[in-house]
Amino acid sequence: MQIYNTMTRKKEELKPISDNQVNIYACGPTVYNYIHIGNARPICAFDVLRRYLKYRGYNVKYVQNFTDVDDKIIKKANEEGVQASEISEKYIAEYKKDAHGLNVMDADVHPKVTESMDIIIDLVKKLVETGHAYEKNGDVYFRTSSFKDYGKLSGMPIEELQAGARIDVNDIKENPLDFAVWKSAKEGEPYWESPWGKGRPGWHIECSAMSGYHIGDTLDIHCGGQDLIFPHHENEIAQSEAVTGKPLANLWMHNGYINVDNKKMSKSLGNFFTAREVAEKYGYETVRYMMIQAHYRSPINYCVELLDACKASLERLYNCRETLDRVIANAKDGEISETAKKIFSERRQQFITAMDDDLNTADGITAIFELVRDLNTMSSDNSVSKQQLQAGADLFDELTDVLGIMYNRKKNEEIPAEILELAEQRKNARKDKNFALADEIRDKITALGYSIKETRQGTEIKKIG
Repeated sequence: MQIYNTMTRKKEELKPISDNQVNIYACGPTVYNYIHIGNARPICAFDVLRRYLKYRGYNVKYVQNFTDVDDKIIKKANEEGVQASEISEKYIAEYKKDAHGLNVMDADVHPKVTESMDIIIDLVKKLVETGHAYEKNGDVYFRTSSFKDYGKLSGMPIEELQAGARIDVNDIKENPLDFAVWKSAKEGEPYWESPWGKGRPGWHIECSAMSGYHIGDTLDIHCGGQDLIFPHHENEIAQSEAVTGKPLANLWMHNGYINVDNKKMSKSLGNFFTAREVAEKYGYETVRYMMIQAHYRSPINYCVELLDACKASLERLYNCRETLDRVIANAKDGEISETAKKIFSERRQQFITAMDDDLNTADGITAIFELVRDLNTMSSDNSVSKQQLQAGADLFDELTDVLGIMYNRKKNEEIPAEILELAEQRKNARKDKNFALADEIRDKITALGYSIKETRQGTEIKKIG
């Protein structure tokens, strides 16, 4: 598999440190509010990465942190008159609701900053002891001048970073680019005891500490949004590599931005949407599909037209799969033709080739829709065997499961026995040409929240709404 490495600006082959084991660290949310659609993109994109690696036979360890102490969390807590921990725990729960709605698998480990203080403090101590960090008035800063490769991820000279970064004027820092790895406690803030007094970690140090503790000195893949390249990931590299002398990650993957109607998403512009708001109107699966229908590094322009197109695409997939179920139920046993075997093999390989090329989900989806075209043709041919149709359905399920879509199909399959019995009664009434009774039974089925109709492929029953 080839993955575009932000560090080298080129595609590189995935070569796990340990055979058949891929260790991934993904930067998680700061839990002070509901996730917005920009937050939803990386969790969907890298969930597909994880699923695909598993599909290809790798063991995957996936670690994603929760930043549960932060200036934004403290501000929100003060506004609501509650403890910061109440805010963070509330929004961790809300995050999980959204993530599960998007069919994102839980990480193997979800470390929290508040539960990782010992390892964070230990890392800060090592930085101070080796001269890579210094203490001033209870604050501890990383000395960027001590790390000669600072700026290598963003690819910008130190001078440009200094000019472009948002740097607070702070006379006590040796260099404007030096950043806090430990902050002294302010009045009313949560704090932890440390060798430098009461305080809490800086933002960047937490990921260095937690990734090192839960995975090791070098990650196979480090994931995150494009907005994290500088300063967050740049600073992670400096902190970690200053202590270990080893690369923090062999591959860096960053997803592209989401714009809204061709403008940057911003609360001030009134174009800021949470994932839940969009899901309430379009469904979580449509949101997930939107996030993966484009290549993960490409920008996405969020708009109503795109959501409508994604919803329509999902409907095509569901229609194909539901048609297959009906046809399989009525098809006769037989062989799988050599032509069909070739088609299924080519579609699977087409999908793998796309995904092996830097997780190209856009081309992967194209492969699935070409399979849909093949399956629709087979479904309309009465001579096609049950075994051939089932093989096609199995491949369809195999590939869509890698992308984490079609996960609402099980909900549609759970048709109550009462409805199935009424459907059988209606079928018999139609067979006896008692159409008045058939219509009466259909009305009963509708009143119970289901639609029923006859198609060339058999009886179709769907839950309404």
